[in-house]
Amino acid sequence: MLTATMSQIPPQPPTGPLPADDLAKLIERVATLRDREALAKLFDIFAPKLKAIMLRHGANSAMAEDLAQETLLVVWRKAHLYSAQRGAVSTWIFTIARNLRIDHLRRQSNRPYEDLEGVEIASDAPGGDRIVEENQIVDRVTLAIRTLSKEQQDVVRLSFIEDIPHSEIATRVGIPLGTVKSRLRLAYERLRPMLEDLQ
Repeated sequence: MLTATMSQIPPQPPTGPLPADDLAKLIERVATLRDREALAKLFDIFAPKLKAIMLRHGANSAMAEDLAQETLLVVWRKAHLYSAQRGAVSTWIFTIARNLRIDHLRRQSNRPYEDLEGVEIASDAPGGDRIVEENQIVDRVTLAIRTLSKEQQDVVRLSFIEDIPHSEIATRVGIPLGTVKSRLRLAYERLRPMLEDLQ
């Protein structure tokens, strides 16, 4: 479990948001140098966000923390597979977390309940067809977002993937709040005809 791995890493002071290039450099250091300090920085940045996302999707606190740690463990093991051509570091990490959550739900749905044998209970966990469909939707949305300008991609990622308020996006990116809203509106107008069948 990542807890054991992380215990060997010296604690880092809290860090603010890093530019995409800096995140990519951290991933590269993990991939090529097995740099635990770089992993610790990624953990400081992403673990709270990942936990918050898992909580919003119905996980309890312990499970949300486990999934966040497991995500960073996958990052440690598979950093060499990251490619900037396929998307931002944050998108890659959030996709790992999403897939781990789906795997967790799938394992839960397959768990035998011997004491309830013979009782049929409908499961809320997504079935195989639904998971395939969700993956296809994610691929379509990812491709559609890549058609946006870099500036629009940044605000869309921060707003819809990382769920950051518009005012905080303005502060992070260093642009007026009105510009954030304008970029999101223009991005939505471009994406809507490409994805309207998904609504």
